[in-house]
Amino acid sequence: MPSSPPSTPAKTPPPAPRDRPVVTLREVAEHAGVSMITVSRAINTPGQVSEPTRTRVQAAISSLGYVPNLIAGGLRSARSHLVTALVPTTTGQLFGEMVQSLTDALELRGYQVMLGQVGYAHSREDELLRAIVGRRPDGIVLTGIMHSPEGRRLLQASGIPVVETWDFTPNPIDMLVGLSHEQLGAAVCKHLHAKGRRRLALLSGDDERAARRRKGFYAEAGRLGLREPALQLEKSPTSHTEGRAGLAALLAAQPDIDAVFCSSDMLALGVLTEARARAMAVPDQLAVVGFGDIEFAQTVIPSLTTVRIDGTRMGQTAAGFIADRAEGKTVTEPVVDIGFSIMERESA
Repeated sequence: MPSSPPSTPAKTPPPAPRDRPVVTLREVAEHAGVSMITVSRAINTPGQVSEPTRTRVQAAISSLGYVPNLIAGGLRSARSHLVTALVPTTTGQLFGEMVQSLTDALELRGYQVMLGQVGYAHSREDELLRAIVGRRPDGIVLTGIMHSPEGRRLLQASGIPVVETWDFTPNPIDMLVGLSHEQLGAAVCKHLHAKGRRRLALLSGDDERAARRRKGFYAEAGRLGLREPALQLEKSPTSHTEGRAGLAALLAAQPDIDAVFCSSDMLALGVLTEARARAMAVPDQLAVVGFGDIEFAQTVIPSLTTVRIDGTRMGQTAAGFIADRAEGKTVTEPVVDIGFSIMERESA
């Protein structure tokens, strides 16, 4: 049966209402000490404006977080019925459940979803956000909470409803539907310890949410008096191939490990394959835990113990937040911790 480690409800009070108006062209002009038409020319026909003036206008735009509305001025008050969702990757199944649920729920409320891929390093996020905000969607759904100062400023100044997902913070940009990855990592460590495992290892992607899970895992291992878990890092998004190579590297460094927590089910599948190739019995010699509970986790042999996140609930909740706010309704509880479940199967 699945076990559901308690996920401590958020104690942080809801963020203050977003009563800050959208930054206007007039504010930029006043900040730069020029006319509104000069600001417009600096944005649309910069060749008509002197370099010193362009510099002052760009400094004002950056300072205020202003993004020009790319929709015609006469349509400024019209709703687009478009919601943008940004995910690290469109390959694999991890984010698919949430995106599908978000899309279905918003469609019922009359909205369409436009999907964007930002990668795990967020190197493209600011550029994408600027393009998206300029087109004034009715809502933006983000994966994760780690954004650049410029990105946060853009979103806060836009006046567009924003939902961050898949993570947790006491300081959301606007609304949040996620979970504590630190608590998740600690819960997996505790699960393995309860199964009699004492020589633990981590095979992990290098993304920020995996780093939070590692932090929780390490902290719990220390609390339980275990030796520091071995670690092998791989570049996200991770694959079956890296799972095989990762286990080989872990065994070369510490041959006596008896459990591996993988930051994705694809890594865990690679670990199971490599263990079989080495005639290592799972779970007798090596316990394996994944993350994601994607489709094959129940049918692979041995079936994979993994951590499930309720992507359906996450997507539906985010959709409700966006649609309510876009329609002028109040979201009374804008921060939701959806928790997680350890799906205990044959591998650990």
